[in-house]
Amino acid sequence: MDTDLAGECSKQKTIPSVIARPAIHRDTPRVRPALTQADQGSSSGTLHQLIAWNAEHVDGSAIERSHLFNGVELMTMNGGSHEGNYRHAREWVDAHTAYNMHMSSVSSPSADYAALALDIKRWAVELGFADCGIAGTDLGEDELHLKRWLDDGHHGEMEYMARHGDKRSRPAELEPGTLRVISVRMDYIPPGTRNAWNVLHDAEAGYVARYALGRDYHKLMRNRLQKLAERIHGAIGDFGYRAFVDSAPVLEKALARNAGLGWIGKHTVLINRSAGSYFFLGELYTNLPLPVDAPASAHCGSCRRCIDICPTQAIVAPYKLDARRCISYLTIELRGSIPEELREPMGNRIFGCDDCQLICPWNKFAQDATEPDFAPRHRLDGAKLVELFGWSEQEFLQRTEGMAIRRTGYEGWLRNIAVALGNAPHSEVVRQALLTRADHPSDIVREHVAWALARQAV
Repeated sequence: MDTDLAGECSKQKTIPSVIARPAIHRDTPRVRPALTQADQGSSSGTLHQLIAWNAEHVDGSAIERSHLFNGVELMTMNGGSHEGNYRHAREWVDAHTAYNMHMSSVSSPSADYAALALDIKRWAVELGFADCGIAGTDLGEDELHLKRWLDDGHHGEMEYMARHGDKRSRPAELEPGTLRVISVRMDYIPPGTRNAWNVLHDAEAGYVARYALGRDYHKLMRNRLQKLAERIHGAIGDFGYRAFVDSAPVLEKALARNAGLGWIGKHTVLINRSAGSYFFLGELYTNLPLPVDAPASAHCGSCRRCIDICPTQAIVAPYKLDARRCISYLTIELRGSIPEELREPMGNRIFGCDDCQLICPWNKFAQDATEPDFAPRHRLDGAKLVELFGWSEQEFLQRTEGMAIRRTGYEGWLRNIAVALGNAPHSEVVRQALLTRADHPSDIVREHVAWALARQAV
C-alpha cells in the first residue's frame, strides 16, 4: 500500500542490526553465541535475509530466519509455544541492546564525511539504485500527522501502526545511536509490461498493482543495501547501521523526502520530479555524521486528479488517506470480508491499486526498471480472472513463491478474484467458475462467491 502512513509498515518484518561483514547462509537454524571478531579473525557472520511475504510483524510474535545482532544468532520463531517465543524474544532484546551500544560507539573520527557521502551516492547507483540521499532524524511534523491519522482510526485493522510509541517517527529511539538515514529508491516498472489502463478496462482480466508483478523487492533491496554497507565498511572500517525495506516502524517516505528524493503527494505517495512515483524505498540507519541533503520541495500545486479518480474515495482530503477504503488495504491487509459497498468500485483490481499514480501527471517522467527480476511472472500483468480463479492452493503457493502477492494468502486471493468476477460482464464461463468455489471450506470465500453469483444473475 503506497501511503505515507499506512504504507510505511504494511509489511512489518524484522531486519537485523549489523556491522558490515560477509553473510552466513540464510537457512542456518540455531541459537548460539556468535564468535567474536577476535575468535574469527575478520569473518564474523551476519544474516539479514528473510522471506518478505512469509514474515510476521516485528512486534507480532515472529522473527523469521536466523539473525545476528552483534554476537547472538536467533533461530526462527514461527508459532510454537508461548514460552519458546518469550525465550527467543528475550534473546532478541538482549542482542539488540548489545548492538545499540556498538551503534553509538563505533565510528571513524578521521573520515572525510563529505567525500564519503558522495561515494555512498555513487556506490548506490552502481548497485542498481536509481537515487540516493541522506537525511537527519527530525520528523516532528510527521509525528503529529501520524498521531492525528491514528486518532481518526484511518489505519483500520493495521493495529501495528499504533504500536512502538514514538519510535516510528524518532529513528534514534528505534535504533539508539542513529545520526543519519541513507535513503535509496529503485524503479520497478519493467519495459514491456502490459499497459495498466488497458488491463483496467478489460473487465475479464485481473489487475495486479505494478509493483507486485515480479520478484518481491524486499529481499532484493536488502541485499543491495547490505552490499552498500559493505562498500562503506571497506572505505572506513566498522560502523553501525541497520537496514530497512518496508520493515519495522519507519516513516520511509518522510525520510526520503528529507533526503531530497521527492515530495509526498496529495495521494500520500512519494513523487520524484524527474522519475514520477513508480519506485521502492529503502534505508540504512547509521551512526555516521554524514552531511545531509536539502529536503525536496512540493510540486502538486492545485492538482487533485489523484483524489478525484480514487475508485473508493479513500483519499478523504489532500495528504490524508483512509486506509479502510483503500483497495490496496482491502485486497492485501484486510483478512475478513470486504465491505459490500466497496466491492463494486473495486472493479477488476485483485491485488493493490495504482489509479492515483496512473493519473498523476508527474508519471510521464517515470523511468523503466533496470532490474530484470521485476519483470511480470505468469502473465500477471493481464491474466484472465477465470484462469487465476482456477489456481489450486498448491499452484498459488508455487507460482507466487518469492513474490509480494503471496502476502494476501490463498483465501484472500480467491476472495479478491470472486469480487472481480462479480463485477465482470455476465458470462456462463464466469458463473461456472464461481460455482466451483461455492462450497469452498472458507466462510470468507463462500460469502464473496455468493455475492458474485448474485451479481452475475442480475
